[in-house]
Amino acid sequence: MATLLSDFPETVTPTADEAILAQESSRRLARFVSAKRKKPLQLRFQPEDAPEETVSIPESAFRLLNEILTQMAKGNAVTLIPVHAELTTQQAADILNVSRPFLVEQLEKNLIPFRKVGTHRRILFKDLMEYKEAMDRNRLKALDELAAQAQELGMGY
Repeated sequence: MATLLSDFPETVTPTADEAILAQESSRRLARFVSAKRKKPLQLRFQPEDAPEETVSIPESAFRLLNEILTQMAKGNAVTLIPVHAELTTQQAADILNVSRPFLVEQLEKNLIPFRKVGTHRRILFKDLMEYKEAMDRNRLKALDELAAQAQELGMGY
């Protein structure tokens, strides 16, 4: 069975106090992320009115935790989406910040892989991000070409 975006927790938007705490936490964790380790990292927790516990986590999960804290410190909302999650056309359009009809047009042009479930289209998050990265590269290339052309024409850019 496919994993849908709705199967995962909702977006978390940090409060001002959480953003301050996240900033301090991400600064303190950053030094551990930058160090190359061969063993998993261990975190110690002291829940209120409970004994201390130690949890081992993979270094990659630790880096992800630090990135989440960094984004929260900036006041950004955070959502974890597995790369194998399937999105509806509306969810995909929202992620790209485009209209759903525009997204459907891109699907029908075979610019983004998708599958149909009955009459509904489903897009893998991974495929959507590959499309977005390609569009971003094309956009930057076009901007570089325009800037170079403006330089050649002495337009002051």
